[in-house]
Amino acid sequence: MTGSHAPQTSALAGLDPALNAPKRLAIMAVLTGATSADFAFLRDHLGVSDSDLSKQAGALEAAGYLTISKSGRGRGSTTTYKATRAGRAAYTRHRDTLRALLG
Repeated sequence: MTGSHAPQTSALAGLDPALNAPKRLAIMAVLTGATSADFAFLRDHLGVSDSDLSKQAGALEAAGYLTISKSGRGRGSTTTYKATRAGRAAYTRHRDTLRALLG
C-alpha cells in the first residue's frame, strides 16, 4: 500500500518466534496453567520423546521463558520446569495474537 497513512503495526507483531514451534507452545501452555511440571508429566502429556522434550525445553530456557531445576542423581533424579514471568507474558501475548488473527 502507498499513501500518507501512518504505518500500522503488523497483525503478526505479537507472535513470538520462540513460541511458533508447536511443541514449545504446548510446553508453555501447560506451564502457564500450573505452578510447575516435572519431566515425566510433560513428556507423557505432550507425547514427545525424552530428547525432544529436552531440546524444546532447552530452547525455552535459552529464551528466558522457563527455568529447569534438577534434583537427585541417577534413577531417582527429578527434572522440574517452571515458567518465568517473562515466559508467561510472552505466552499470553502470543496466544492473544493468535486469537485475534483467528477471529
